[in-house]
Amino acid sequence: MSMRDEHETNAAPAAASPAPSGRQPVPVVAVVLAAGFGTRFDPKNPKQLVSLDDEPIVCWSIDAFETNPRVTDIIVVVNPRVRGEVERLVDEAGYPKVRMIINGGAERADSTSAALAALADAGIPPRAKLLIHDAVRPFVEQSSIDGCIDALDEFEAATVAFASTDTVLLTEDLGDRKVIRSVPDRSNMFRAQTPQAFRFETIRHAYELAADDPDFHPTDDTRVVVDYLADTPVAIVAGSRTNLKITTHDDLPDAERIATSVRMERARTRVHAMLAAAPAGDDDGDASAQ
Repeated sequence: MSMRDEHETNAAPAAASPAPSGRQPVPVVAVVLAAGFGTRFDPKNPKQLVSLDDEPIVCWSIDAFETNPRVTDIIVVVNPRVRGEVERLVDEAGYPKVRMIINGGAERADSTSAALAALADAGIPPRAKLLIHDAVRPFVEQSSIDGCIDALDEFEAATVAFASTDTVLLTEDLGDRKVIRSVPDRSNMFRAQTPQAFRFETIRHAYELAADDPDFHPTDDTRVVVDYLADTPVAIVAGSRTNLKITTHDDLPDAERIATSVRMERARTRVHAMLAAAPAGDDDGDASAQ
């Protein structure tokens, strides 16, 4: 069976690198959700395939986890309409950590459920660390990924979030108008981002409980734990302003600027690494030879 088959069971998560603290290592699996079709974007031009600085958005997101040395495995969840193209991009890039590409569902929760089922079929350990990420957040920082992995040593669940700089108003209906009900303390207000991280057995149990609720329509995975495992705290991991979600065409100019900046920073890092690895020159010897 090909690794690209939908229910691949031979691509079990790899063993994690030994933990420096001596804790039992477990797989760290990134689930990249690329199954949305972006009706607010352009149904004829799926946003996960739009290029930023000559690289498709979905590849930016896969790259972030592929290059993190602590992530052991990646699953990509796609809309069947773009599956062939995503498979081509993954094959072309040669991402060694991508174990499976599977079809998602009509809603975000359906796509996460599909990933959980595929991982269970592959025999993932109950205490494996799972990082669920929206593919259309292409600029997640390595510090956020590492923060999620570290948070799961203490908590069963964690989410990347960015402190709100705006005052948030909670409202209610009064006739045909919305009126303010309360103004929460801004210091406690955060904007949810991804990845959102969980021990595998915890998020799977939350989804099992949610499956019995006919009103179950969460917009993210943290909400599933908050609503159905109320006694399970969810830790906050620092996000960033650049970890934006590309929702409409209006987001593309900012995304393109970030992409260019990230490319330049990567180039500078490579140059610095090359200079640091180069043997020291012999200035006196060079001068005497002239």
